[in-house]
Amino acid sequence: MTFYSKRLLISGMTCAGCVAKVEKALRRVPGVSGASVNLVERLATVSSPSEVRVEDLIQAVQTIGYQAQEFLDQETSQDQSSFKTLYLKAFVAGCLGLPLFLGDLFHLLPSLDEGQAFWIIIGILTLGVLIYSGGHFFTRAWKAFLIKTATMDTLIAVGTGAAWLYSMGLSLFPALLPEIARHVYFEAAVIIIAFINLGSALEAKARGKTSQSIQRLLGLQSKTARVIRNLIETDIPLDQVKVGDQVRVRPGEKVPVDGKVIEGSSWVDESMLTGESMPVEKKMGQEVHAGTLNTRGSFVFQATRVGKETALARIIEMVRQAQSSKPQLGRLADQIASVFVPVVMVLALVTFGVWFYWGPVPQVAYAFVTMMTVLIIACPCALGLATPLSIMVGVGKAAEHGILIRNGEALQKAGELTTLVLDKTGTVTEGHPTVTHVLGSSGFDTHKILQLAASLERHSEHPLAQAILTKFKETKLDFLPIQNFHADVGQGVGALWEGKRIYLGNLKLMRHAHMDLGEFVSPEEGSIYLGLEENVIGAIRVSDPLKKDAKRAIEALQKQGFKIILMTGDNAKTAQAIAQKLGISEVYAELLPGEKEKKIKELQLQGEKVGMVGDGINDAPSLSRAHVGFAMGRGTDVAIEAGDMILMGEGLFPIVSAIQISKATVSNIHQNFFGAFLYNVLSIPIAAGILYPLWGILLNPMIAGAAMTLSSLTVVLNANRLRRSQL
Repeated sequence: MTFYSKRLLISGMTCAGCVAKVEKALRRVPGVSGASVNLVERLATVSSPSEVRVEDLIQAVQTIGYQAQEFLDQETSQDQSSFKTLYLKAFVAGCLGLPLFLGDLFHLLPSLDEGQAFWIIIGILTLGVLIYSGGHFFTRAWKAFLIKTATMDTLIAVGTGAAWLYSMGLSLFPALLPEIARHVYFEAAVIIIAFINLGSALEAKARGKTSQSIQRLLGLQSKTARVIRNLIETDIPLDQVKVGDQVRVRPGEKVPVDGKVIEGSSWVDESMLTGESMPVEKKMGQEVHAGTLNTRGSFVFQATRVGKETALARIIEMVRQAQSSKPQLGRLADQIASVFVPVVMVLALVTFGVWFYWGPVPQVAYAFVTMMTVLIIACPCALGLATPLSIMVGVGKAAEHGILIRNGEALQKAGELTTLVLDKTGTVTEGHPTVTHVLGSSGFDTHKILQLAASLERHSEHPLAQAILTKFKETKLDFLPIQNFHADVGQGVGALWEGKRIYLGNLKLMRHAHMDLGEFVSPEEGSIYLGLEENVIGAIRVSDPLKKDAKRAIEALQKQGFKIILMTGDNAKTAQAIAQKLGISEVYAELLPGEKEKKIKELQLQGEKVGMVGDGINDAPSLSRAHVGFAMGRGTDVAIEAGDMILMGEGLFPIVSAIQISKATVSNIHQNFFGAFLYNVLSIPIAAGILYPLWGILLNPMIAGAAMTLSSLTVVLNANRLRRSQL
């Protein structure tokens, strides 16, 4: 089934509770099958089996008090402008709040009895600051109230609004309370707003750093392409390039779209795609990908994929989806935050009641201050940021290592794996036969053996023939004239060279042709023999070589305690030989695709957390069955679609990096959760005044605002610490 996907840029979200409300509202839109909201990027991703109007989605978001607009592919984050706006609002609030705070601290301000007019003017100025610097909190809180819900904005609006109302009422009618209770809290209201805006501004700036992986990927896209049409080369915007266009790439330029080289050759830096720093040679017929960098020569290629179909566009899409997705830990945070705010409001009312009935004189003042402090200090910003920030950093860091993670769940599960199942062909081996040894008898050197073998195989399409021809190209020699060519199915080929019988094939062919093996009497598995007249004059060893880093990667995984299993459809003898070279003791060979999947299911029933690494169509069922499927990026599209993580390079070592990144990310999320929960568990009782009967300690609402801001910044800084870590 085809699924449609749309993105919305959401403004007004402040916590995990907001995320849960927006997701719920979007899922209620007819036709929507799924909705995921990323608090960090402020992005909502909506999927549906049929087209859904963007206007309906925007309306659903606006109904619950938030703003939304369609997010376009080339649109970048608005965090920079958001940072400036919030910083200015914090600065304005601080300009009024700080002098009031210092004046109160050093007893420089008049009392209510002596300066009633002064305090009324301050109240009006404070109202202006609350409207400018804190108006967005009050607006969103009111919209939430209209739909019978509460958010972090509700806590801030009720706390600071109550402070202003209490202080303004006291300024206008000071006789309402006894002299000992006549204290205003204008400075607390505006400094709280200043602290929260400053914290949000710093979060916005940090979010810009957190989502740098997306920005770097977007930065890899060329803005124009040099297209050859009617023999004329013209630079045109990227969105005007069509499939089939011929595109020229000069030295130092980025490849604008995907295609195949049709003229020239060069060395291309594909590190953005594979994570490997060494440039790759590109010649006639080879593929080039958008975003890769041409380092040397000039070449012309024919565009095969443009726009959203290019490898780079698909990578950006996968990274975005992964960063927006939630692991189980993230969903837990949303559930907690959705009920947290109402609970806090109840606690604030209980706190007010306790102080009002059993607190010291003046009870109203103490009750009011403690209630306001509880409301402010309990804002669940840190809880909402705990998971998405770490997920964004982890997915971005994986992309830098050539690992594409399709969803946050896979990022969490990879660190829990206990067993890794490896396919053989194309996974631990290169996936294509290669000449590894050439042996010649007396009078025939290795070049002559290759020349004769290649001359026989030059018209063959057999994979072994292609391996010999590829090796022969390195010699720079010419083909020899061959007559009367014939093939013996399942054995090899024969012909005449300079009037002499010549054969190339397996041991069975040599014996059938009555060839004397001579020094080649002890054949190696995988050898192809070259016979001339009555004697074998040479042998060529062809095998599917191991990937260069396979043994090193498997040793690293085994040291970390992983059980490594080799599963293949190849014959048992070959599988055992490969396993022995790699140090793998458990091997299952000659398996059909369904049998591989069944084996993985058996392992899971034994309590193993199984990761599967594969590259072929036959691996797709196993990749889907495993807890985490690692698909080789150069494999088939079916395998890539079935995988949870895609390894864009040729080697296996990125699996080690992926697991390390997973463990580091989950550890970072746990640290964030611990900090956020510890903050709320400790801060709410202290804000309610639990320490007052023992030591006379009572938090000032301004300190509560600063503490709430610092808790969010701690989570942001801890997530960005993961970005800087060396894995």
